[in-house]
Amino acid sequence: EEWDPLLKQMIDLKTRFKEVTGKAFGPPPSSKKKKDGANSGTTAPSDKNKEKKAKKAAEKAAKEAKKQAQREERARRELEKAEKASGGSTFGDAPMVQSKSMSDKKWTAIQDLKPNLAGKEVLIREERARRELEKAEKASGGSTFGDAPMVQSKSMSDKKWTAIQDLKPNLAGKEVLIRGYLQTTRLMGKGAFTLIRSSLYTAQGVCFESPTIPKEMVKYIGALPVESVVDVKGIVTVPNDPIDSATQKMVEIQISELYCVSKASPNLPFLMEDACRPDFEQEADVGAYTGEEVAAADGLVRVGQEMRLDHRWIDLRTPANQSIFRVESMVGTLFRECLIAKDFIEIHTPKLIGGSSEGGADIFELDYFGKPACLSMSPQLHKQITAACSGFERVFETGPVFRAENSNTRRHLCEFTGFDLEMAISEHYDEVLQVFSDLFIHIFDGLNTRCAAEIERVREQHPFEDLKYLRPTLKITYAEGCALLREAGIEQDDYEDLSTENEKKLGGIVKQKYDTDFFFMDKYPLSVRPFYTMPCPDNPKLSNSYDFFIRGQEILSGAQRVHDPDMILERAKALGIDVDESYVNSFRHGALPHGGGGIGLERVVMLFLGLPNIRKASWFPRDPKRLSP
Repeated sequence: EEWDPLLKQMIDLKTRFKEVTGKAFGPPPSSKKKKDGANSGTTAPSDKNKEKKAKKAAEKAAKEAKKQAQREERARRELEKAEKASGGSTFGDAPMVQSKSMSDKKWTAIQDLKPNLAGKEVLIREERARRELEKAEKASGGSTFGDAPMVQSKSMSDKKWTAIQDLKPNLAGKEVLIRGYLQTTRLMGKGAFTLIRSSLYTAQGVCFESPTIPKEMVKYIGALPVESVVDVKGIVTVPNDPIDSATQKMVEIQISELYCVSKASPNLPFLMEDACRPDFEQEADVGAYTGEEVAAADGLVRVGQEMRLDHRWIDLRTPANQSIFRVESMVGTLFRECLIAKDFIEIHTPKLIGGSSEGGADIFELDYFGKPACLSMSPQLHKQITAACSGFERVFETGPVFRAENSNTRRHLCEFTGFDLEMAISEHYDEVLQVFSDLFIHIFDGLNTRCAAEIERVREQHPFEDLKYLRPTLKITYAEGCALLREAGIEQDDYEDLSTENEKKLGGIVKQKYDTDFFFMDKYPLSVRPFYTMPCPDNPKLSNSYDFFIRGQEILSGAQRVHDPDMILERAKALGIDVDESYVNSFRHGALPHGGGGIGLERVVMLFLGLPNIRKASWFPRDPKRLSP
């Protein structure tokens, strides 16, 4: 049958050739001697040809009949498979029409399918209904799938969008329109199954061939690259069983329209499935960081930290990372809440300064219009000026902090987010310590209450134990901490600074003895603190300073500050530091006794969530080896 049009065309051309030229098309007839049939003793050649042609025709017909039977059998099996996959709910063999009853169905004739019906649901009957509907859509310029026009803010429509997290069983039977990333897509029989993701939430959508869903649409959905952005419209249904792969387990969208808003490259640097795989074992959260990855013993593919950071925009899409940075955002909210309630105000200080704010060589130097300058290591000097010398009394700031430390460890960054506060005191710096204790308890309580779901999503990929903390916060002196280390057989002098290793060991000892992961130590040696730290009145070798710890790692350093200008100069000279004259002068016109401290945001989040690397708690980490993205 497929050759019939070509044969007809050839015959028409030959006939046309003869009409124009008067000659038959083809080579001239050859003259051959006829054989004497009587003498040959065989059947005439014309009879032989007839028999061969008849035999070949019969064989060809049998082959074609066999192929057609095979095609029909395949089609029957595919139909059975598709019906089984869908439960037969939207297509299949209808019951025999026996005039048993009359329904309120509204039927539409195929000839009435016109552009004015675009977007409306119709019920038709004919074997060729789908093709007729496609013709109608094509004629009207409408479609139910494809690449959407670029969003260029040309106009606003009256479309009503539904957030994926709001897809719940109470919407069953209603049409919704959602947008999200295409996390997975797979073809099954004559249908496509998709998982659409928006932030932390996912929902399953299904699409099966039907009179209103062309097979081209199913193929289009199945061929879309994962992580493409899509708009999906469909009816919400409630599945018989929960959908384990989706967060919205008790709903499913029967897709009627799907458009691709932004198509992802088919060659992703890594698969979301691999990036979401749970940690095989707990990594150490201290020590050197080289960026080298060690294959997990279970043999499963996992995405390394450097690969993640090289393609951070994809890595941040994982549920664990979405949750980590929602927790981090909440830390900022709770920090402001608590301090504003305690009459603090937020300040904004410069990050370009004329010299190191704390002394030392770990600064990023730059040229400031021909003058030497550097990036601020801390808002220390300016927050002192505003709180103690300018009458604001209680101030806080959140902003970037820069440290030019060539430290390639799991807990150091060259740029991090500092949460600082400074406040006037009446008699004793314990007033500051009380504020810090209240602040952290407010933050920890708030995270456990407001971010419970996010904390669990982090735990799914990075298992950790909940943080334990006391009310009020446990306080020990530096000397007491050193004594605890010595009791455990660890060498530590009362006037030497704690090493990172000993800090970690002390955290374990305190946890075992006091059942808390959070504590602070007071009265550090004066020799290991900055020049603006107030010396201890009872022991000149000690200072009125303190550090706070989570799981054995420092997250805050602070002290009572020197508010006497002569003592400031004396302390700076003793440490060999050149102090900005304007800083010293700010204390010559009356200064309030004061104290404060600086918190490292990323380290707080890292340790609260038990993460093994501070890079996991930094949006776009800056360490000695990384300056992008």
